[in-house]
Amino acid sequence: MVIPLCNMIPGGTARILCLPDWEAEAGRLYDLGFVPGAQISCVLKKRNGQTAAFLIRGAVIALRKENSQFILAEELS
Repeated sequence: MVIPLCNMIPGGTARILCLPDWEAEAGRLYDLGFVPGAQISCVLKKRNGQTAAFLIRGAVIALRKENSQFILAEELS
């Protein structure tokens, strides 16, 4: 199932499908390892759901919901 990263639950794993096409935002995300095809895991989510931490390419990166809601991923079982 395809979901935005902000809907991932801690412990969930997914594969990134696409990122926003805004140049500034996409460039920053690419530099952090958020590229199509990369495997990602949600490791932490704040109670209010406004911030989540993701494990990607050996690094833990925190994103605000306003950024992660535009990154689409396919959940892996």
